[in-house]
Amino acid sequence: MSLASHRLLGFAFASADLLLEVATNGTISVAIGASEAISGAPETVVNGRPWREFIDARDWSMVQALFDGSTPGRRGGPVVVSLAATGRGPRAAALSTFCLPGNDGAISCALTRAAPKTVHGLHDKASFEAVTTSLFESAQQTGLDLELALVEMGGLAALRAKVGPEAAKTLDDRLSGILLAQSYGGAAAQLADDRFALVRQHGEPADGVTKRILGLLALAAEDSLAPQASAIPLRVDAASPGQAIRAIRYSLDTFIRDGLPGVPPGTLDDAVTQSVKRTLSEVSVLQKALNGRDFRLIYQPVVDLKANSKLHHHEVLVRFGDDASPFPMIRMAEELDLIQLLDIAVVERTVQKLMTDTSARLAVNVSGRTIVNVEFMGAVKRLLAAHPAAKKRLMFELTESSAIDDLGQADRHLQMLRAEGCLVCLDDFGAGAASLAYLQHLSLDIVKIDGRYIRDIEHGGRQSTFIRHLVNMCGEMGVKTVAEMVESAEAEDAVRKAGVDYAQGWLYGPGTDTPQAPINLAPTRPAARRVGSVDSWG
Repeated sequence: MSLASHRLLGFAFASADLLLEVATNGTISVAIGASEAISGAPETVVNGRPWREFIDARDWSMVQALFDGSTPGRRGGPVVVSLAATGRGPRAAALSTFCLPGNDGAISCALTRAAPKTVHGLHDKASFEAVTTSLFESAQQTGLDLELALVEMGGLAALRAKVGPEAAKTLDDRLSGILLAQSYGGAAAQLADDRFALVRQHGEPADGVTKRILGLLALAAEDSLAPQASAIPLRVDAASPGQAIRAIRYSLDTFIRDGLPGVPPGTLDDAVTQSVKRTLSEVSVLQKALNGRDFRLIYQPVVDLKANSKLHHHEVLVRFGDDASPFPMIRMAEELDLIQLLDIAVVERTVQKLMTDTSARLAVNVSGRTIVNVEFMGAVKRLLAAHPAAKKRLMFELTESSAIDDLGQADRHLQMLRAEGCLVCLDDFGAGAASLAYLQHLSLDIVKIDGRYIRDIEHGGRQSTFIRHLVNMCGEMGVKTVAEMVESAEAEDAVRKAGVDYAQGWLYGPGTDTPQAPINLAPTRPAARRVGSVDSWG
């Protein structure tokens, strides 16, 4: 086959708008196709031009890595590259490379039109999630076989320190280009100092990624770096795109926090893939439980300390399946954007209870993620409109387990609930860093003091001082206070002396399947619960 036929075959195979051939000296030796439409310059100008002048400098390291990884018969890309400025606005193209046998080492480059890039270099976590979601949805529709590769570069921090700042920057730029070059569409991200992720086409084993990285870095890797990789198929069986992306995002968060599982190389793919499939299974179980309202509500008493510890109301707690702590399910619901479904399901069941037990007053928990949601507020307002007798006996406790991004929106929604006749409470005050900001920006009826400040209050000291000042501040604002985890008569006496209005804890009784009057119990160790929450979710 002639060289010209090779070129035409490559052009036809690539279905490109523009085919360039880059000689080993770095110049463009051939330009065929819609050159002016793609690059802003005609073929006669592009032909003979240095390749580096054709590409935006911000993408040089990626393209160089793509070229360095080219071997006869192997295709690279596609990646999206920005083209050098021509005075006609930003231009970009999807670039695929292939090295034809017997072509003197020249690289054939197929370019098709692409939207201008918004990210140069590695993505951050947020933009990577967005591009991965888009790629995954496209893959589901077209049948493209993509996977998510997680790469942990063991020894990278030590190597950076060893070579010094200038060489470390060169190393990071080179590594960034290599990862982008191996990705599909430039979808690669740095998730932590030594942890990376990229979307790529399925085929090469996961350890091939690390071997290629080491080879392209041209380092004595066995003495400096010990990378590991794992791959997650983006077409997970029986998963909707939304479910799969949420599961993968959950896995990414785990990867950022913990790194790859502590299992021998060679089984990492299976371990991480099974982790995603397990997450998907758990998501399915949770969604079925929410859709079928397949959970229990239990009720824990809250007493009025200024009325001889008489019952004031009950907090509504949720349980899945058994009496074990629901923390894992709650955390998953928040992390996988299912918490709104849980919150509205619990509110519905609580309102039903209020309508059948007309003497009850109940408090339900609402996540910080849920309270800013317009759909949630619409559902609550419709529910209260249908059951107006429940309004003045319903309280909403805003939890701090998930940060509130829009305090203005949260306050507007809380005021809508108050306008309906419901009380609103800030749960677990002191558990999160934003407690004071919430108290400053949100109009509240009650503040619940986190249990960590109550446990040792009977011994005086800082905890007692903190609670006393908080109670005084809330009193000046017209806000009542609740003490959590009151488990002894001594603790009750201490919070009463500090001026706290209400108390809750095992001294007055555990959660029960029906609202019960408070009783005095010997202190019993409660079930394990999430950090920053005391008998709110469990």
